[in-house]
Amino acid sequence: MNIYAMRAIYKFEMARTWRTLMQSIIAPVISTSLYFVVFGSAIGSRIKEVEGISYGAFIVPGLIMLSLLSQSIANASFGIYFPRFTGTIYELLSAPVSYLEIVVSYVGAAATKSILLGLIILATAGLFVPLQIMHPFWMVLFLVLTAVTFSLLGFIIGIWADSFEKLQLVPLLIVTPLTFLGGSFYSVNMLPPFWRGVTLFNPIVYLVSGFRWSFFELGDVDVGLSLGMTLLFLAVFLVIVGWIFRTGYRLKS
Repeated sequence: MNIYAMRAIYKFEMARTWRTLMQSIIAPVISTSLYFVVFGSAIGSRIKEVEGISYGAFIVPGLIMLSLLSQSIANASFGIYFPRFTGTIYELLSAPVSYLEIVVSYVGAAATKSILLGLIILATAGLFVPLQIMHPFWMVLFLVLTAVTFSLLGFIIGIWADSFEKLQLVPLLIVTPLTFLGGSFYSVNMLPPFWRGVTLFNPIVYLVSGFRWSFFELGDVDVGLSLGMTLLFLAVFLVIVGWIFRTGYRLKS
């Protein structure tokens, strides 16, 4: 394995974070703080508790997951799309670097940035509401798995997109609405039986539920099912990435 090449790609991608600190870190943290003001204060004044948890604390896992999903996709998709846009991807493909090393480098950097952002948002949330993480190991596990999984999705989008506009298509029209409808700001158990059944077809429900369980031992679905679904998404995206490099889809033309 070419450790030097992987480290070079990884460091280059991480360096871009510090060059764009405002949009990479500061802007998401400010947006999350505004969510706390709007949802935690305005709505929280009317909804005191959700299943025994104060509403302000209840929405913390959902807010972290919302930022984690969007930033994982954005970081990974832009990271691989820009070399395609400038043409430097061909230099990378002709270098003595395997496809696995390329994926690990780009996805690893995107996931690292997303995890860092998630931890910063978690610390910021502690300024607004008292937090208790009952299962720190599971919290970190879900955080890492989700960041890696959706960084892989972002990598796929970055390969598929042929314009900067398409980079935003899936996150804005699919992922963000599914996140809002996936129990980020409410419990799925609060819905009528029919709509609860419909909501369970939303894959984001399982991610948010598992992450919230690590905080409060409270989830809309069983934590084992949440973990299983997360691993399933990871496996599916790995298969798609493998197919992309095996066929050269959008890379050799």
